[in-house]
Amino acid sequence: MTHTASPLTEQRRELRRELRQRRRALSARQQREASRRLCRQLRQLPELQRARRIALYLPNDGEIDPTPLVDWLRRRGARVYLPVLMPLSDNRLWFVHYHTTTPMVRNRYGILEPSTRHAAHRARRLPAWGLDLVVLPLVGFDAHGQRMGMGGGFYDRSFAFTRRGGPRPRLLGIAHACQQVAALPSASWDIPLDAIVSDTGVIRPPRT
Repeated sequence: MTHTASPLTEQRRELRRELRQRRRALSARQQREASRRLCRQLRQLPELQRARRIALYLPNDGEIDPTPLVDWLRRRGARVYLPVLMPLSDNRLWFVHYHTTTPMVRNRYGILEPSTRHAAHRARRLPAWGLDLVVLPLVGFDAHGQRMGMGGGFYDRSFAFTRRGGPRPRLLGIAHACQQVAALPSASWDIPLDAIVSDTGVIRPPRT
């Protein structure tokens, strides 16, 4: 029996492909300049200034680079965490303390992350709800705060608990300005963000 993708699924898949091509088309110089402008925007946000346990990511596939923030955050006494694909799980993430001596490996998607053996020690990681702030990569976004990820659902599953109330980190999506579109088709499983930050501005979705 064959399964036909829904029109919404096909629409999101095609748009995701187009937006990934947009960011990969940026030159190394454009990437560096965008990263510098992005980090300037982020450093001005009260959420980042207050946070002490912050999850970032290492850029891949043309994603905008937030890592220049690492030294700035450490000077402010913050601890930086990186996502790690949780072994033997239903596509969820661990968040592992990151420092200069953290042993790194490439995961099944070719993305650098702390090694599973290192990450397996509980003292080196936090549960998703224990973070103050999460900076996550986007494939696309619009002016209304709708966003599109890579399609694997790792962040959506890991932060599904934020829909239920209670303690939760602030969630900031980041992307290149060229990844903004007029309107994005939304999906029921998309976890709402507190803000979307690009190299040219900040969007705060209306609270529901």
